[in-house]
Parts: sequence; structure tokens; C-alpha cells
Amino acid sequence: MSVNEAWKGRRYKTTAYNNYERSLLYLLPCSTIPLGALKIDIIYGFSNTGSDIDNPTKMLLDVMQKKYGFNDSRIYELNIKKEIVKKGDEFIKYSIESLII
Repeated sequence: MSVNEAWKGRRYKTTAYNNYERSLLYLLPCSTIPLGALKIDIIYGFSNTGSDIDNPTKMLLDVMQKKYGFNDSRIYELNIKKEIVKKGDEFIKYSIESLII
């Protein structure tokens, strides 16, 4: 099931999401995305052991698409890892590379 199939009606971005998007667009480094199929590795450093690994992923990928001008339909491999860190040391690390299929 897709996210679009899971929700009724139109969804609107919250103020918190707009602020997150604006901050992330500013913080993401300028980069060139390779052509073709993509592999993305993401590591989240959470301070809360109860944080779900999948919750931030859709938003992160949406912001990355906007920043780097690619369509996430090009992602053929997605690896996500969760690490627990001290409060205040939270982070997101990622790498994007071309995938030969």
C-alpha cells in the first residue's frame, strides 16, 4: 500500500514541517546526484530509543528530492540504520550513489 492510498483527502504541511524543510534545505550541502538508479544509505542518531526508524525517512527523502532535483522513483536501494546517542548529539548522515542494475 502506498502512503497516498493510506490517507483520505488532501494533506497539508504543518508549520513544524515547513520549518524542518526550510532548515534542512539550508543545512544539506550542495551536491550533484548521479544519473540513473540510486542507492541511498541513511543513519539516524536518535537520543530516544523509542524513535521509529521509518518516521523521518519519507520527509527526509522529500526534502532531498527538492534540494537535489531528483525523483525518488529512481531509488532502487535504501538502507536505514538507527544509532542511539546522547540528548543534544542527534544527527542524520546519508550517502547517495549510483547503483548498477
